[in-house]
Amino acid sequence: MQYLSYASSTSVLFPVLLSAGLYYLAELIEEYTVATSRIIKYMIWFSTTVLVGLYCFEGFPALMIGVGLFTNLVYFGLLRTFPYILLTSPNFILSCILVVVNHYMAFQYFAEEYYPFSEVLSYFTICLWVVPFSFFVSLSAGENVLPSTVQHGDDVVSNYFTKGKRGKRSGILVVFSFLKEAVLPSRQKMY
Repeated sequence: MQYLSYASSTSVLFPVLLSAGLYYLAELIEEYTVATSRIIKYMIWFSTTVLVGLYCFEGFPALMIGVGLFTNLVYFGLLRTFPYILLTSPNFILSCILVVVNHYMAFQYFAEEYYPFSEVLSYFTICLWVVPFSFFVSLSAGENVLPSTVQHGDDVVSNYFTKGKRGKRSGILVVFSFLKEAVLPSRQKMY
């Protein structure tokens, strides 16, 4: 668990790094959905490996680890239709329920067993937050993928050339761009 805490930085820069990572992830998702799907798949495998390691080497409860592994299995089900994530699909609803259950079980366990804050934060970051946040950021990626942006009466080709321009961004990426400009404004060239 101590080595896991080194992987998850708890310095003053953690919120800045997290927001920069989310901004980069949102941009990556909207531009490269296939590569993003692969990255999320690797994150799920890494989380699964960490959960198995915590069970084998740290003696975490089998029920908590089992629910975490089942949650990762449900995440793999969400990847089958990526970037199209239907909010009413059984996989999405089950994953939301399992996220709450995982948090409840983790809070119960860490209330009974003492671990330093950095180790608890690293567990939450790597095992509970990274994959759901990546799916949350990817919710806007399915909006701009053809043919889902076609309005009734439009054909796919004309919609692609007129409304689906690559320079135009929407969704959560616009929010991250606004926050980046608010925190770190870029310099404008003066002529």
